[in-house]
Amino acid sequence: MPLLQLVYASRPFGFDQVTLTAILFDARRCNTRDDITGALICRDDLFLQLLEGPVAAVEAAYARIRADDRHVEVRELLCRVIADDQRMFAGWAMKDDPATSLIWSREEVAEGVPERAGEAAVLAVFARLAG
Repeated sequence: MPLLQLVYASRPFGFDQVTLTAILFDARRCNTRDDITGALICRDDLFLQLLEGPVAAVEAAYARIRADDRHVEVRELLCRVIADDQRMFAGWAMKDDPATSLIWSREEVAEGVPERAGEAAVLAVFARLAG
């Protein structure tokens, strides 16, 4: 069965550890229920999230994410069909990384680099995190 892999970037609104904990708790609960795996890279100026799972489930999760007021400026960076064995985070309902991975600088984010990075560069960020 084909799966959907989707990556988006957004800007956190009112970011703090309590908010991040709530986001991760909700994501892990819903993703486990919906067979979605993925990862969230987070810091106070950027959320970068990869979702992968059944097409309808990923589309529904992304609709919920776009409506969430804990972030703004949600931008889809990548959306592609993958096979089940191509999941990057198969063992994770939602892996999180407090931006300790190599990622763009604040200046690069402000200048729109994530949107211009291209599919390979965006996937490379998550490949490093998947280790």
